[in-house]
Amino acid sequence: MSQKALLDTNILIHRETKTVIRDDIGSLFRWLDVLKYEKCIHPLSVEEIRNFQDEIVVKSFEAKISSYYQLKTKAPRSETIKQIAEKWDVNKNDDIDTSLLNEVFANRVDILITEDRKLHRKAEEAGIETRVFTIDSFLEKANAENPSLQDYKVLSVKKEYFGNININDDFFTSFKEDYPGFEDWFNRKSEEEAYVCKGDDDKILAFLYLKSEDESEDYSDINPTLDKKKRLKIGTFKVVSNGFKIGERFLKIIFDNAVLTQPEEIYVTIFNKSPDQKRLIELLSDWGFSLHGEKTTSTGNELVLIRKLSPAFDNKDPRVSFPFISKKQQKLIVPIYPEYHTELFPDSILNTESPSDFIEHKPNRNAISKVYISRSIYRDINPGDVIIFYRTKSGGSAWYTSVATTIGVVQNIITKIDSCEDFIELCRKRSVFSDEELKKHWNYNRRYRPFIVNFLYTYSFPRRPNMKTLVENGIIAEAPRGFEPLSDEGFDKLLEVSNADRRIIID
Repeated sequence: MSQKALLDTNILIHRETKTVIRDDIGSLFRWLDVLKYEKCIHPLSVEEIRNFQDEIVVKSFEAKISSYYQLKTKAPRSETIKQIAEKWDVNKNDDIDTSLLNEVFANRVDILITEDRKLHRKAEEAGIETRVFTIDSFLEKANAENPSLQDYKVLSVKKEYFGNININDDFFTSFKEDYPGFEDWFNRKSEEEAYVCKGDDDKILAFLYLKSEDESEDYSDINPTLDKKKRLKIGTFKVVSNGFKIGERFLKIIFDNAVLTQPEEIYVTIFNKSPDQKRLIELLSDWGFSLHGEKTTSTGNELVLIRKLSPAFDNKDPRVSFPFISKKQQKLIVPIYPEYHTELFPDSILNTESPSDFIEHKPNRNAISKVYISRSIYRDINPGDVIIFYRTKSGGSAWYTSVATTIGVVQNIITKIDSCEDFIELCRKRSVFSDEELKKHWNYNRRYRPFIVNFLYTYSFPRRPNMKTLVENGIIAEAPRGFEPLSDEGFDKLLEVSNADRRIIID
């Protein structure tokens, strides 16, 4: 029996709009077909689309409505859903969204796919967040569960000269439409570099251009105008949704550049028109970017989003103060086996490893937000705590081959997990383990189940001190076996012997 995937109105409109983004909605529907999901629509969505202002979308939908399974009945609302509706719903659209969520809650459909952030918050409150997906998170799930069925693999992010990049790639169509003169601007940048990610077919999937600006920059077209400051501008940034977390990988590049160039702020100007743009705005908002104002252009006004880089730390949501680390938080050191280390931390690759073995075609490699699984006795771990990852020995003596490589910051810890299925669902997207490996971890000791630490991959040490250095400098007494606290003095010494950039450390 096939599973039922209920599609929100915004997904249907995205599917039937006259301009379809190449590897976004098409990949979603391809995966739904491959995995034999029955594509379902709610009667209220049909009614909503028929009242849509764009006649082309309405006609396209009417012509294809038979390709969807329309639910014949509406599930009665439970008390839980009624309470959520009372708290969240302020208009008819909110009420329709709640009706869709109710079908999942009542188990009349298996999953719901929606780009509506508010609907995802409702799902979390209803306790069914693992069954409600964005396009990107569903693609993550599909890629993670079915690696042999992936349409393409994502090649590693590379710096490339503009002059070597194909301006005629379909990827740049939206830029040409939004920015008259884009091709001329692109060609003038021929000797400058950008970050590019391509698929196996050599088509561009993501692009990032960064520009350092000083106090002489003219911001007269921005309202309200920007003060004179040193800034890092995200000049051109686009990611095609594909389930490989390339957006987070590019964010890591942005923040790494900011650490090196030390601007007071990072900013971006971006239209709020297409689904890709809206998704990118939401991603940036999650990582601390906030709305400053608007920039006037010949084709309309762009939003101006700014991220301040003054030293600060938010232990409730470390993403908004990333990549800063607070010394006031608890410091912990934890082991990670060599076979999982560089899979999880590609920027912490050792000199003895081959970069070609770690090309970023898996979500766990690209994400900043990652998962660590542990059965450590020590579990007094809190958001904002600092984790030092200690790569255990790889042949030879642990004294020389075990090394401290990476700093992470805890987002949250999950100790109450009801089942193996829940454990797999919570880990799958950002863990290095396959489903079978996750089952083994869950069943290894039935009386002492593992717990999950969600953390941010924050910093790779320039110099990786081995166990000999760590012991001789009083940082550790022996190899860590689980989460083990580090003293303030030990952490300071670790920063010293690893040549760490202390500008990201807040006293």
